[in-house]
Amino acid sequence: MKSIDALLTGLVDYAGLFPPASEDMRPALENYAAYLRGSDRKALGRFIVPISRLQELEESGSDLMPRGPKSRSWHLSVLISEDVRAARGEILKFNRRHSSASSKGGARGRVVIDVAELKASTVGEIDHQSADLPPGITAYFEIPSSGDVSSLVKALARVSARAKIRTGGVTPEAFPPAHTIIDFMSACRRETVPFKATAGLHHPVRGEYRLTYESNSKKWMMYGFLNVFIGAVLLYAGESDDTALSELEESDPSAFSFEEEEIQWRDKRIAAEQIRAARAEFAISFGSCSFREPIDELARLTRRAKSTIQ
Repeated sequence: MKSIDALLTGLVDYAGLFPPASEDMRPALENYAAYLRGSDRKALGRFIVPISRLQELEESGSDLMPRGPKSRSWHLSVLISEDVRAARGEILKFNRRHSSASSKGGARGRVVIDVAELKASTVGEIDHQSADLPPGITAYFEIPSSGDVSSLVKALARVSARAKIRTGGVTPEAFPPAHTIIDFMSACRRETVPFKATAGLHHPVRGEYRLTYESNSKKWMMYGFLNVFIGAVLLYAGESDDTALSELEESDPSAFSFEEEEIQWRDKRIAAEQIRAARAEFAISFGSCSFREPIDELARLTRRAKSTIQ
């Protein structure tokens, strides 16, 4: 379906190294390589890795990396938690070693770091950290979701950076109130700042799910990635914050229907072209420690919706 393709293309950045999956480097890289060969590869975005583990990535995954003149490079997003100036040097050296334009780089595997993810809670931190990044790197800053985020989002716009919001985790307190997610997305929309989300979005529709993969894990109300990204599309198309909030809090899967050219939530019809534009320019991706879980659950949801209509 064109509507589903518009929603899913490049949507999931694979964060298999992180909780609750917490894969070792080699299995996570094997998964990523397999997903890139799979039938759902269009939905796969970048491999997320802490910058402190780049050497481990090279040592563990050298034989998995693409090679040859017709191969397509892997794209990495690095998490930077400390010295951004030192990270700048690491990024430049890594990219030189793996440059597709270099014969040695091709032999080492075609991999490029083109995204960095950082944290900032003040305008000054955004200014200083963004200035220390290498040219050509797209920066996402995770900012606090509570309180007035307007000044931080304006600072991101000024330095041509992007925003990141944490939408969950492995503990109940990691999940922000729904209105703060809408406030964040609305601020990004006003300032034309693209954003990504991370954590807690394994499932398409909001509901009560286990926080981890442990059998005795506590259950908690988690946001659905469909809710978050359709809500973002609605905001991008000019719908009100109240409408987007209602959609974000939707927990009835049957409220969503899927057609070739549109996705419908209750009485709101969202055309594939609207979804595609919002995804390209505004609601970019989300990080997930599982790639298959969100993709497979959405496939089951769309099949159920189709059978109900028929």
